[in-house]
Amino acid sequence: MLFRVDPSSSVPLVEQISGNVRQHLVNGTITTGDRLPAARELADSLGVNMHTVLKAYAALRDEGLLELRRGRGAVITATHPADSARMSAALREVADAARRMGLGADDVVQLVRKALP
Repeated sequence: MLFRVDPSSSVPLVEQISGNVRQHLVNGTITTGDRLPAARELADSLGVNMHTVLKAYAALRDEGLLELRRGRGAVITATHPADSARMSAALREVADAARRMGLGADDVVQLVRKALP
C-alpha cells in the first residue's frame, strides 16, 4: 500500500493522508479487516509528524471507515468501503469547489437541501 503526500499542496497533509486511505478503499487495495501502517511508521515514511497521521486516522474513524485500537493500531471496519469512500471523495470535491467560489458552509447546506428531493 503506497501513501503519498505533497507538502507544497494547498490541501492539508491530514486530508491528503485520509484521502490516500479512501482511494485505497475505492480501488480495493485495502478491505475490511486490513490493518493500516502504525502512525509512527507512516509518519516516518512520509516525513510528517506522527500527530498528523493520528489526526487523519481519527477523521477516518469518525467517518466510520476504521477503528483505532490500542495495541492493534488502525483496522479498516467499513462494511461498504467503496460507497463510503466515494461519497466522502465527492463531498470533499464539493467542499473544495465551494471554497474556491467563496461559498460558506451554510450556502453549501442550502444548495444540497435544494438538490435532494
